[in-house]
Amino acid sequence: MSTIDFFTRFNQMNHVLNNFAYNLTKNLDEAKDLYQETAFRAIKNKEKFKVGTNFKAWIFTIMKNIFINDYRKKKKRNTILDSTDNDFYIDSNKNIVSNKAESNIMMEELKAMVNDLDVTLKVPFIMYFNGYKYQEIADYLELPLGTIKSRIFFARKELKVLVNKRYSNNFSLS
Repeated sequence: MSTIDFFTRFNQMNHVLNNFAYNLTKNLDEAKDLYQETAFRAIKNKEKFKVGTNFKAWIFTIMKNIFINDYRKKKKRNTILDSTDNDFYIDSNKNIVSNKAESNIMMEELKAMVNDLDVTLKVPFIMYFNGYKYQEIADYLELPLGTIKSRIFFARKELKVLVNKRYSNNFSLS
């Protein structure tokens, strides 16, 4: 096909191509851009058109492929990859008021359970809880180190039983 024949056939399809471009883009400016890109590629690749095939289908295929490729590029460009950790709260700069009522109630109940322990278990346990070392407790109470360790162990064990009875529905300590 000669260059003059090619341009003649292309110009005959001008109105149809503009309508097809508008149907694809739904925007007049984008349709004009799509038409221009289609014209450029068709002219650039005119030697690839085989005489005897459907010229209209060939041009429409070029336009449709340009539109699809541009659409995919736009989608990729608008895709934001968020590689940050999800350790942040939305609106984390706002003041957060915490309610510690439940934990305060549980702490009061635990203190009451410790106070209900036998004195021989309670005193070493409270001292250990307050940061004293086993040897310091043994020296203060004038008891062997092994006795202090076993009393603290038995105090913990008894507290676990009391807590499990009290909070068996909420959680379990093992």
